[in-house]
Amino acid sequence: MRSTEEIVKSLRDALAGVGVVLPSLRVDPVTAASEEPFALVDLGRCNVRTAEQLTEVLRSLPVSEALRARVRQVNREVKSR
Repeated sequence: MRSTEEIVKSLRDALAGVGVVLPSLRVDPVTAASEEPFALVDLGRCNVRTAEQLTEVLRSLPVSEALRARVRQVNREVKSR
């Protein structure tokens, strides 16, 4: 399994690949220091232009109905815990 730092770097690289930079992207220091098995990723703050670019990129991606259904299922499972 990859470390949270590796995942954050991977996310940063992927976002940069489509022209989006989240300047505050980082591993959340509070959860990283806790007993939690998985630290949270802090997406941080960004300006309106960056938020607009991110929105454009996300909307341009094809998403299958199967993926939507799977995400809804996972979200329901997490909420029921």
